[in-house]
Amino acid sequence: MKKTLFIILLISFAFLHTSALAVEVRIENPLSSDTLEELIDNIINFIFWVATALAPLMIVIAGFYFITAGGEPAKLQTAKNIILYTVIGYSIILFSKGLILVIKQILGA
Repeated sequence: MKKTLFIILLISFAFLHTSALAVEVRIENPLSSDTLEELIDNIINFIFWVATALAPLMIVIAGFYFITAGGEPAKLQTAKNIILYTVIGYSIILFSKGLILVIKQILGA
């Protein structure tokens, strides 16, 4: 039984190998960018749009912490920290996107 299975597998691989030689394999670029500059720009745009979607969501979550705090200082501080860190993070992302646009403008790209 083992010998028969081995022979069938061996024959299968032999036919698979010969048929694979006749087929041209083309791998398409999944990143849709041809240069490193385009790739970096696509990554920055992706991060920008994700942050733009998450920042208001985090503010809403912080609002729920404020509403449900019930006077607990720990929950109030958590809500304040969420808002603070969201504003700081989104500001950094906006600043970096603007900085890249300014550098491109200066360099004439």
